[in-house]
Amino acid sequence: MPDPQLPPPIGIDRPGSFSRSVFHERHPVLVANLLADFPYPPHVAEALEALLAESLAGDVPARTPGGPEIHTWHLEVEAHAGRPWESLPFLWAESYFYRRLLRAVEYHHYDSPWCGVDPFAPQKHAQLDGPELRADLDAYAALRGAGAADRRRALLLAALWGNQADLGFRTNNPGADTSAGDVLVDDSEALWELAEAPGDAPVIVVADNAGREITADLALVDHLLETAAGPVELHLKPHPYFVSDATGQDVVATLAALDRDPHQEVRDLARRLRDAVRMGWLRLRTHGAYVHPTDYRTLPADLAAEFAAAKLVILKGDLNYRRLVGDLQWDPATPFAEAAGHFPGPVAALRTAKSDLAVGIDPARLAKLDAEAPDWRLTGTRAVIQVHA
Repeated sequence: MPDPQLPPPIGIDRPGSFSRSVFHERHPVLVANLLADFPYPPHVAEALEALLAESLAGDVPARTPGGPEIHTWHLEVEAHAGRPWESLPFLWAESYFYRRLLRAVEYHHYDSPWCGVDPFAPQKHAQLDGPELRADLDAYAALRGAGAADRRRALLLAALWGNQADLGFRTNNPGADTSAGDVLVDDSEALWELAEAPGDAPVIVVADNAGREITADLALVDHLLETAAGPVELHLKPHPYFVSDATGQDVVATLAALDRDPHQEVRDLARRLRDAVRMGWLRLRTHGAYVHPTDYRTLPADLAAEFAAAKLVILKGDLNYRRLVGDLQWDPATPFAEAAGHFPGPVAALRTAKSDLAVGIDPARLAKLDAEAPDWRLTGTRAVIQVHA
């Protein structure tokens, strides 16, 4: 049941809304891309088309989609079965769509040849060979002669704006502006103060997307390994989730791409990261909660305890932001501390705005944004670095 003390959830029922466009504009393109990328047999293609049709005009069936975390999904589906899709909360509906998509392509079917075949791999790998990543790595190599403060700032901003590379966002926005934009809230000094504080508690980075974004995240992690007193944990999805969400396989593919780079500085980055994993200073982790259709107010006790024990948890990207503050109809001027105060430990959000949600925006700045760029929440050209300790 929704918490009556919180704003209502963002839904997908309002005509003209961004959340509705995800289902009616983005998902049809996504399914078409999958059918073009893979020679799926007729029954898989039919399952994808049926899912798309159901999500646009049908109801949630009572059957629980198979795969890991089945008990959680059984309870979630039981609570929503029989409801029209368009009546669902946006975050829940989007998560459920991708769970059903994995079911349709037989990702978790152990007796299928499509078992374990990441349906988004071709799109992810294309980023690792693309000109945008080439430019990113050139910029990273050019930091060799930069001062410590400038280098630290550049790495943080690269991780922040790397979230523009989200393949879900690009699915129906292929011409989106990917130049660095306007940082609306900048709590970066508070972030560094927490991350570089004395003590051997870990800094946790919860990744969002593969491709260019995880590459920037790995460069930031490398810096944290150098400057933070304790270990660093990189938390990844346990399996494909939204279009470009990063898994362990994506980290391995990214390190291999860095190994092929002509810049020695980039190849050295890959070597340092591998050595850090081998020595236990960089820990690659995952948890089933990262593919639940819920926000971080309902964290499992073990993951909540990990977050509480960390020196700082850095949450990357739009989806993690939605799960942190709740995908709710917040007044954008609501203080970040009010929306994120439930989190069990110090938390920093690095997020480019690509959905209707916003909190912690100065009212005067908000009025100017709404007047000059009414779609500012959706274009990926505004970002926030927000910290709550």
